[in-house]
Order: sequence, then structure tokens, then C-alpha cells
Amino acid sequence: MATKPKTSTKASVSKKEEESKVRFNTLVVNDDKYRTFLTEKYKNRKKWEKPDLKKILSQISGTVIKVYVEEGQKVKEGDLMMVLEAMKMKNKIYFPIDGTVKKIHVSENEKIPREHLMIELK
Repeated sequence: MATKPKTSTKASVSKKEEESKVRFNTLVVNDDKYRTFLTEKYKNRKKWEKPDLKKILSQISGTVIKVYVEEGQKVKEGDLMMVLEAMKMKNKIYFPIDGTVKKIHVSENEKIPREHLMIELK
């Protein structure tokens, strides 16, 4: 039977002390207690960050065939941004939001990996 971690009801415990405590669940099997601690893999994982909508990242790796915008150009949602070739398929990439192109970080015939910054908007 697994039990939930106990929460402290003491008002005197500060938030810093509460955050610094090691969190674990206790599993009770035949009157023996086993504790599960956080693994090193879990501790070293990439932390989640709120995505910045003005920074457009590549969703797939591939080769940039053609870039249809220039720096300083005003664009609207749904305008064609570029063509990206991946696995012999030419994918048209469109702008997800309105804005002005601040900086283009890719060039034609450049191979880019997944999650690579392609274009920044103002």
C-alpha cells in the first residue's frame, strides 16, 4: 500500500525550509518501509521554460531551401516564412503570430537541427 507524502501543518516552517526538504514517498510492504528518493537523471533533467512566442524555433531538423522574409519586414499570422526540406519533403513554414522581423538566424542551404532558433520577431 502506497501512502501520500505528509504535509506539514506547522505555521512556523518557512517557505525556504519547506523547499529545501527532500521529497519522497514511503511504500509500506509487510510492516517494512521503503523510501524512494529523486534520481540523478531526474535532478539533471532540462528544466522547462515558458516558450517565447517571438522566437521561432524549428520543429524538425532539415535544410533551409528558401527564406521569404527580410529583416525589418512586417508580417502577419499565416504569411509564408520559409521552405524547409526534411526527409526529401519540402515543408512550408508559416508565421504563427503578427510582428516585425527583428533578426534572421538562418540562411539558404543551411542545415539546422531541431529546436534551432530560426527567426526573432519584435
